[in-house]
Amino acid sequence: MRIGLTGGGATVDKIVAQAVQAESDGFSALWYASGVAGDPLVAMALAGRATTSIELGTAVLQTYPCHPLLQANRVAAAANAMGRPGLTLGLGPSHAPVVRDVLGLSYTRVAENTEEYLRLTTALLRGEAVDFTGAHWSLHGQGRMAQTEHRVPVLVAALGPQMVRIAGRHADGVVLWMAAARAIEERIAPALSEAATRAEAPAPRIVAGLPVAVHTDADEARRAVAATSSGYANMSNYQRIIQAGGGSSAADVAIVGDEETVRDGLQRLLDAGATDIWAQPVAVGADRDARRASARRTLALLGELARS
Repeated sequence: MRIGLTGGGATVDKIVAQAVQAESDGFSALWYASGVAGDPLVAMALAGRATTSIELGTAVLQTYPCHPLLQANRVAAAANAMGRPGLTLGLGPSHAPVVRDVLGLSYTRVAENTEEYLRLTTALLRGEAVDFTGAHWSLHGQGRMAQTEHRVPVLVAALGPQMVRIAGRHADGVVLWMAAARAIEERIAPALSEAATRAEAPAPRIVAGLPVAVHTDADEARRAVAATSSGYANMSNYQRIIQAGGGSSAADVAIVGDEETVRDGLQRLLDAGATDIWAQPVAVGADRDARRASARRTLALLGELARS
């Protein structure tokens, strides 16, 4: 299995150490949120120099606060600093409570906004000259884009039908969060494949991200997931994809249980159409020792599957 983990750490040194350990343990990737170490790209570049093959991806960088030209140049700089292939750009428009309420920006016509953003960003990363005036983004920036030494794949945080089709037309695939196997099989994979085929694009990737906990008491594990996932209740796009997967909360779609149950749950994601798994281990237990033991048990199984 191609299994990656959530990337992060309290310091850049810890982020680099995690990448070295994850590569040694056989994991295929680490996926970093936009708030890691303030901005994940610098830490990712350093982690990339300390490793040789593990994929380092953003999951995801927000589109609204950063012009495509600036975003593409930031990513190119980080990718070149890594000195090797392996940086993947995950992009997404974020959520209304963040864009509208925190940043004070408009969150209307999100799909159209994202499609323009993707067209510009992917063209820039391919080294193309761009002269474009759109409804949301414009760029007349010939000669202002740094060259990338290695190709940078682009994935989209696409959960709804419009965004999935946009990803199929303009990106290398999707990076999902909280999409269970049923949602991937029925909603994501068919629409993504059809859009890519119509665009005469290669078969797209589906990176399926979910909380994972190996624990004998599945109910306790789900309570631990719920305790770390309360923010998703206020985000409508997450609620819709959770419901499409047959659940009503993050705890319902998390993959939890003993080793056999978790192994089967991960396999169902692949059977549904996922090409990669992004696991976020969740520690379970009433005290620190119990949580550490739970985390070790989860990582042990994930590592075993990643190496198999």
